[in-house]
Amino acid sequence: MTDPDLVAKKLALIETCVRQLRTMVRPEAIRQDVREQRFVEHTLQIAIQAALDVASHIVSDERLGEPETNRELFDLLVRGDRLTPDLASTLRDMVGFRNVLVHGYQEVDLGVVEDVLRNHLEDLLAFVSAIRRLTGA
Repeated sequence: MTDPDLVAKKLALIETCVRQLRTMVRPEAIRQDVREQRFVEHTLQIAIQAALDVASHIVSDERLGEPETNRELFDLLVRGDRLTPDLASTLRDMVGFRNVLVHGYQEVDLGVVEDVLRNHLEDLLAFVSAIRRLTGA
């Protein structure tokens, strides 16, 4: 059974991160101010990780399959009619971005950071809404 309190806590964390990114960040400053850059990167990492945690919890509790990667969690949610394919695709891309941030596979492309900041925060909130409709959390 999906733990609604855990899911609700993680969804609220995503919302908090998005709100902070929208109100506290100066996107034009991330190329010149390392503190601004690190705040954005870390806050995005926290939000994306919370989405992964929620996805993992639901996939596991609802026995939607065994993902081989974190990205596959969102595919399993699509197959289980929990997410739309378009939203899942964006979230898979965010997981790749998170992997770069966390594991340092390559240098962080600030253009990608700016793009996520300017164009994809709403996708995180769409995930929150989809999961709330699903779980009532």
